[in-house]
Amino acid sequence: MPPEATAARALAITHPKAGPGRPLRVADVAIFYGERGGGIRTYLRAKADFAARTGALEHHLVIPGRIASNDGGGLHEQRSLRLAASNGYRLPLGSAGLQSTLRALEPDIVLLHDPFWTPRLASRTAHEVGAAVVAVHHSSAALHAAGLPGPHGVYTKALRRWYRRAYLDVDAIMSVVDPILDACRPSTLRLRLGLDPAFVPFPHISRGEHVLYVGRLSREKGLRALLEAAAATPDPWPLVLLGTGPAGDTLRERARQLGLGARVRFVPYVEDRRQLARAYAEASCVVLPGVHETFGLVALEAAACGTPVVTAQTTPSAALLNGFIDTFRGGDSADLLRAIERARVRVPDPSAASALGAQHGWDKALAGELADLERLVFRSRADRQ
Repeated sequence: MPPEATAARALAITHPKAGPGRPLRVADVAIFYGERGGGIRTYLRAKADFAARTGALEHHLVIPGRIASNDGGGLHEQRSLRLAASNGYRLPLGSAGLQSTLRALEPDIVLLHDPFWTPRLASRTAHEVGAAVVAVHHSSAALHAAGLPGPHGVYTKALRRWYRRAYLDVDAIMSVVDPILDACRPSTLRLRLGLDPAFVPFPHISRGEHVLYVGRLSREKGLRALLEAAAATPDPWPLVLLGTGPAGDTLRERARQLGLGARVRFVPYVEDRRQLARAYAEASCVVLPGVHETFGLVALEAAACGTPVVTAQTTPSAALLNGFIDTFRGGDSADLLRAIERARVRVPDPSAASALGAQHGWDKALAGELADLERLVFRSRADRQ
C-alpha cells in the first residue's frame, strides 16, 4: 500500500465524520508554507492556534513534507521534494496524497492557498465529499511574474491564464485586493490578517539610526531599489535586511557594486515573535520596497510596535496605518528615498500603536473569517438541496 493511502486510512480512523452540532471542519491546503517565515505560514499558524485554544473550528493543515504523514491531530504532510532551501519551500509529488487526505477528512470547507497544487482536482475531490471550496488569493500574477527573470509582461499574461483556469471550480474567492485581473471573478470573502500579541510598543527602547527590511530576499520584493536609495542618500544611514531567500547572494554583490560596504547588514530570519517585535522597535523605520504587495503584514506588525513604516502607495495595509506611514510611487527609487527620509524623523504615538494592535488581533480576524466560512457552507448546502 503506498504511503499516501496508508496515511489516509489512518486519518479516516482518527477523524471520523462527526455528527450535527460539531465545529466547522476546515482544511487549509498550502504549498507556500515555508519553514522560515512568510505571510501564509504566519496566518496558518495563527489559525491553528486559534482553533486549538477556542475549539471554534476543527482545523486541518495539508502541506508538502518530506514524507506522507499525519501527526494524529491537524497536520497532514504529503510527499514532496525540496524546492527552495533558503525558505524551505517544497514541491508536492503529484495530487494523489492530497486527494486521499481530503476524502478521508471529509471537511466542510477547503481553502486553497495557491493556484499551483492541482487546484481543479482538489476542488473536484472536495466537492465529491460535500465540501465548499475557497481560493485564497494571497498573491497575484504580477507578483509571481516579478519574481522571475525575463519578460515580465509575457509571464503576467501566462500566469493570469493559469489563475483563471485554477479558479474555475471554486465556490468563492477570498482576498484583500481585487482579483478581477487575475481571475475574471470578484472576491466575495475578505481575507483578514492580524497581529501576534508580541507586537506592542516598546517605549523604553530607543530607536536606532538604521533602516530595516523584514521579509523574503527575492526579486519581486523591490530590494534593488532599496539598495539604490541607500546609495543615493547624503545621510549614510545603516540598512539591515532581515530574512532569507534566493536573491541573497545577488543582493550582497549589488551592495558591493554600489559601494555600500559595511552600511548593509544581512541578518538571518527570526522565528521568535518577541525578538522580531524588538527588531522593529529598534529601527528608525521599516521599509517594504516592493510594488506588488497583496497586503503587507510586516507594515502592520511594525506600526503596532510604534515604528514608522514606508510602503508603496499601492500596498493595501498602508490604508490602515494613518500616523505611521509614508508612501512612495512604485518603481521610483528617488521617491522611495524621500519617503524613508520623512519616516526616519517621524515621531509616532505609542498609545496609537497600542490601539492599532488591539484593533487588529488575530482572534478578532479569525472569528470574522470563521463567520464568513460558516455562511458560505450553509449557502452551498442549501444550493445542493
